[in-house]
Amino acid sequence: MVEELNIKNYAHIGDSVYEVFVRERTIFLTSNLKRLHNLTVHFVNAKFQTDLLEKILPELTESEVELARRARNIPTSSARRIDRALHSSATSLEVVLGYNYIHNKERYCELCKIMDKLIDWNVNL
Repeated sequence: MVEELNIKNYAHIGDSVYEVFVRERTIFLTSNLKRLHNLTVHFVNAKFQTDLLEKILPELTESEVELARRARNIPTSSARRIDRALHSSATSLEVVLGYNYIHNKERYCELCKIMDKLIDWNVNL
């Protein structure tokens, strides 16, 4: 059995796997590096992740909702240039993804499929 980690560790890995999730989809949209970067930045930011969390909330289990709630209470660095509440909400998504990536890959894949359906990948940037 995998050891329980600190919630900040789940946010750390969740941040990474979320970005890979986005990059795995955007590479099929263009081969232009500037557009790839712009697409990644569009989908990997606190505002977008907060909005995405709100959309997937009805699909989360009770324990995932509780995990997201706990993640919102993680102290953030004062060096952040964004709204703390926005950053905390985005971190909640990362924690849910990171937790499932470590402990339940099948559920992580389910969440990726849910997010994939909710995201409009055809944005004009």
